[in-house]
Amino acid sequence: MASQLTTDVIICGAGAAGLTLAIELARRGVSFQLVEKLATPFPGSRGKGIQPRTQEVFEDLGILDKVVARGGIYPRQRAYREDGSYVESDLAQPADASPAEPYQRPVMLPQFLTEQIMRERLNELGCQVQFGCELLGFEQDADGITAILSVASGRQAVRARYLVGADGGRSFVRKTLGVDFPGKTLNVRAIVADVTLTGLEGDAWHLFNDADMQRMVAICPLAGTDLFQIQAPISPDQPTDLSEKGLTQWLAHRTGRDTIVVHAVSWASDYQMSARLAQRYRVDRVFLVGDAAHVHPPTGGQGLNTSVQDAYNLGWKLAAVLRGAHDSLLDSYETERRPVAQAVLGLSTRLLGDQKQGGVRRGRETRQLDLGYTDSPLATELPRRKSGIRAGARAPDAVICGAAGQPSRLFQLFKGVHWTLLAHAGRPETPVSRPGLQVHYIGAKGDIIDVRGHIRDAYGLEPGECALIRPDGYVGAIVDADGAAGLGDYLDRVGLG
Repeated sequence: MASQLTTDVIICGAGAAGLTLAIELARRGVSFQLVEKLATPFPGSRGKGIQPRTQEVFEDLGILDKVVARGGIYPRQRAYREDGSYVESDLAQPADASPAEPYQRPVMLPQFLTEQIMRERLNELGCQVQFGCELLGFEQDADGITAILSVASGRQAVRARYLVGADGGRSFVRKTLGVDFPGKTLNVRAIVADVTLTGLEGDAWHLFNDADMQRMVAICPLAGTDLFQIQAPISPDQPTDLSEKGLTQWLAHRTGRDTIVVHAVSWASDYQMSARLAQRYRVDRVFLVGDAAHVHPPTGGQGLNTSVQDAYNLGWKLAAVLRGAHDSLLDSYETERRPVAQAVLGLSTRLLGDQKQGGVRRGRETRQLDLGYTDSPLATELPRRKSGIRAGARAPDAVICGAAGQPSRLFQLFKGVHWTLLAHAGRPETPVSRPGLQVHYIGAKGDIIDVRGHIRDAYGLEPGECALIRPDGYVGAIVDADGAAGLGDYLDRVGLG
């Protein structure tokens, strides 16, 4: 066995969750190894919808513009009737962007392209994925983790402070920990395939035999590619031939059209839908994120988004503890994220039931803009607020103007690895000053001018009140002038001592 290496964090699995965590650690200067047992990147489109809240995360990570440029909006759904006619509808309920919520429509981009953009961002930060590197086992003690990796030269021992399992629904890390993964299979077997085909236009999401689970098939053009994604439920005992010829014949049988011809299959999968949630997200120095912690049906486009936001939540906390914050900060990861996953499981399963009844239309709940952590131990109000935004809620955006006259947005102030304190300009002195904290005063004598009243409308701060924004874009604390002393204690607790 090769000599032992050391690092701060080992991330097992280089999908969307693992890549998000790696980017978060890299931009904070935390050392890590991101290992992936596959020899090459995942080639499929499984998670293709980027929801509005994840778009906000991607803006912070510096990849949103590239994601939107490579992808596109969801096409209208075209449901065919038996006589060959069809009706069209929007897949999601339309909503207009607002100053507080700048993104309202999901962006379509196949998972393999999203992850490619994330790897490029990681490379910009000086890091990369170790493909063909498998985690074979690990042990933990009071001071860290000893992991055994399979590398090209044989076996490699690596010593780390923490290990994160981002290795999917069949997670080796979760199984090694012995963490229960309760839930159920949903008695729905399905296929998904990325193909090139002729016989359908790329201007709609084509839906045949809606509400008939024995004959239904959806064929969606994949934005950013020349591919179509085929999705369909199949019988539990139905044999599957996912070759070009097999899919062509199968589509002819389901659609009644022999003009739809599959010419190439770039990726295909036959799977059983499940809804499961890990009993625990943390066992001492080991954490679970993404599908390693929760799996659910693809209805509603929630999977990749929930996984990204898991890692986004955990990343800054790991960095803070490695920098000196108390280890108990890491307990808030499970406290905050497990209830979110539990709600997502319920939503995805309900939407699957709606699909069986005919027609799914995604509402506001799928955009994930209302998710928050108001019950978190990190949500502090001094005193408790009776109106306006609550601690633990998503921090709204707003159109602002700097004192020098240039227009900007709150999200531009929040962008990066720092905390942000928004103080209503009622006092001239800075409430606190800490490394890693940026303080902005709002008002006529402040450095930020609320030119259109958007901050007032979204935050409802009174003179002398402050809103502390976490690095992941949630309100950590809201205090008034009398509660400002408690703000220092809060900052000590989260590692800004």
